[in-house]
Amino acid sequence: MNDSSDSAYLLEMKNITKTFPGVRALDRVNLRVKHHEIHALVGENGAGKSTLMQVLSGVYPHGAYEGEIFFDGSPCAFSDIKQSEKAGIVIIHQELALSPFLSIAENMFIGDERAKYNIINWDKTRDDALTYMKKVGLNENPNLPVNRLGVGKQQLVEIAKALAKNARILILDEPTSALNEKDSAHLLEILRELRDKNNISSVLISHKLNEVAAVADSVTILRDGKTIETLEVERGARGETSISEDRIIKGMVGREIVDRFPKRTNQIGDVIFEIKNWTVYNPDDPERKKLDNINITVHAGEVVGLAGLVGAGRTELAMSVFGKYYGDNISGKTFIKGNEVNLNTISRAIEHGVAYVTEDRKEYGLVLIQTIKENITLAKLKKIARGNVVNEHEEIAAAEDFRKRLNTKTPSILQLAGNLSGGNQQKVVLSKWLFSDPQILILDEPTRGIDVGAKHEIYTIINTLASQGMACLFISSEMPEIIGMSDRIYVMSEGKITTELPGKTATQEEIMHHILSN
Repeated sequence: MNDSSDSAYLLEMKNITKTFPGVRALDRVNLRVKHHEIHALVGENGAGKSTLMQVLSGVYPHGAYEGEIFFDGSPCAFSDIKQSEKAGIVIIHQELALSPFLSIAENMFIGDERAKYNIINWDKTRDDALTYMKKVGLNENPNLPVNRLGVGKQQLVEIAKALAKNARILILDEPTSALNEKDSAHLLEILRELRDKNNISSVLISHKLNEVAAVADSVTILRDGKTIETLEVERGARGETSISEDRIIKGMVGREIVDRFPKRTNQIGDVIFEIKNWTVYNPDDPERKKLDNINITVHAGEVVGLAGLVGAGRTELAMSVFGKYYGDNISGKTFIKGNEVNLNTISRAIEHGVAYVTEDRKEYGLVLIQTIKENITLAKLKKIARGNVVNEHEEIAAAEDFRKRLNTKTPSILQLAGNLSGGNQQKVVLSKWLFSDPQILILDEPTRGIDVGAKHEIYTIINTLASQGMACLFISSEMPEIIGMSDRIYVMSEGKITTELPGKTATQEEIMHHILSN
């Protein structure tokens, strides 16, 4: 291996090529990260970002790929994750690797216990934990179980854990995907402080391009397993950036997306779905209301947005209405086309034409170890079954139809759902619920964790469904998305509807005012 490398770069990956049977996932990819910088790695789902990081970390060991890796000028040939971590390369995955019932301190030193003669020194464990927690601004008792923390603080535990491994470069895969705006801003500030005060570089993989533009010093764009370009970001005295989101999007998708939110001109009809006086108590605390007297209407052909901060009760509303999957002591009524309906079970909700696209597609939306065709027909098997026997020819025909209609990128409907990119998984979830012939579609964070190109496709699908007369209830934590996609917007705060706004004239400032004024 050639050991010549420019030491101006902390990390260099040169001409990395990785193939799987029938697929070239990476094709001569190059990535160069400087000392003391935040380097963003962006691209559509399936562009090769995760594969590249698995090569770097040793998940795909040296010899399983072509190309060279240099770290601080020295060639690397990692055979596993332990070797890459020992060198100072630590990856924090989107799904956090924490044990929920162990303490913060215990989680931080799993596999690297502060022990002598196999006896753990708990005083040193707590002291060392506090040292690294302080660096990330985590002011908690190190003995506190991790499951007592919110997702934002759990993310900080992961970063503190990485620092305890003497990380010199942090790889963060979608670190803010499950965080609210406040926690996201705090996390990005931590990355800046680690760069400026601790000389730690970061590689930030993110679909949130506003965050990329705000924090990155350089941006490398991947498309179809190839390096398209690396952009250097210059910042003005007031923090203004030389790189726009539209410029990054053009590199990611190979074209400009003129209308981020495609226009919708369909006719809005009569009220299809109505929720009246809906009150739900917290199942973990039966004395506390989670939803308080909610009233909502959705018309045929209408997309109604549900805005609010994390914890406002939007998901709890969706889950409690859809078969009373969440909540205790639920009261209130639901109406479809003016008739009161009983949606007390998920099967009854489906029978009445209600579909719910959950915010967690991997946990609740898909069976990842089943094929695409099996997932698509899962919600209404009786459509293609005679007795207890599934007509496989009809199942294949239905799955192929939805694959084409939603432009799901897959070599075969026999592909396992778990092998698809996030955007294509979401299309399979949508296909599953469209197969159930719904009148009402509840969409809970339908674009979470997918890239801007796939988002545009999902928006177009939603608009098409609305144009066909479907009633859509659209939940999103992204304010521009809520405004760009909604005909009307209900604002929620602490389990209550605080106001109703027209989608065409609503502003982010107006929505936040009604969120915070409750």
